[in-house]
Amino acid sequence: MGTVVVLVLVALVVLLGVVVVNRAQRSRSDLALADAKADARRVIERLGGQVYNLGGTDAASKQALVDAGERFNAAGSQIEQATTPAQARLAKETALEGLYYVRAARAAMGMDPGPAVPELDGQRSAGSVTEERAIDFDGRRVEASPNPSAATPNYYPGGRVAGRPVPAGWYSEPWWKTALVAGAWGVGSAILFNSLFSGMSGVGYDSAAFENGYGDGYQAGFDAAGDGGYDQGGIDQGGYDQGGMDPGADLGGSDFGDYGDFGGFDGFDGGDF
Repeated sequence: MGTVVVLVLVALVVLLGVVVVNRAQRSRSDLALADAKADARRVIERLGGQVYNLGGTDAASKQALVDAGERFNAAGSQIEQATTPAQARLAKETALEGLYYVRAARAAMGMDPGPAVPELDGQRSAGSVTEERAIDFDGRRVEASPNPSAATPNYYPGGRVAGRPVPAGWYSEPWWKTALVAGAWGVGSAILFNSLFSGMSGVGYDSAAFENGYGDGYQAGFDAAGDGGYDQGGIDQGGYDQGGMDPGADLGGSDFGDYGDFGGFDGFDGGDF
């Protein structure tokens, strides 16, 4: 009888220990999620202030602000649905990308671009456009430039889209957009990449690497090893993990959905960070 009582008491102690440990783990998990959400919301609010207070003055700045608005809407949706710290970091990554579009718009309008933005996942290894390029591809003219112009009004801050690099720069068209929405590249994308960037200093991958693509693990290792000597062009990247939005996550695969047309936010005066 005494042995039975002892066994019951031991079982109760073990059960109590399990309950205490589980509660502690949930508490830590809830705290981590709350911290990650607060961190993401801070960046999202910063982006929103710029989106609603800036108005573009030309095609390049207006398009960059439209893209910033898309990222603002996407980040807001992502943070509302986030149930894990990783999902909250993805929302932060999306908002940080939006801030790069804001910086691009401000620069296109001749304004101070504002404070540096933490580096995006894959941005360093993707590199940046360092010279004017124009090619004829699939019956159309595709151009790339380190600077905005009437011919190159579409900006991309650099990074990976669907696992493949897109260098930071200004383009005649958002040739990466289909992969951004669908999560997969179309036929001929590697040929376009090779033709547009072949021999350009500052671009981090050759055409074979683009065609094959790389997963997150390879990218993380590549970034950890450094920038491989590539010149990153004119982006002030600051120090950061953005991975955070890899913010631990790959923005490239995010589907931003239909965010509506912000119309360049012409109704607002220029704001400062």
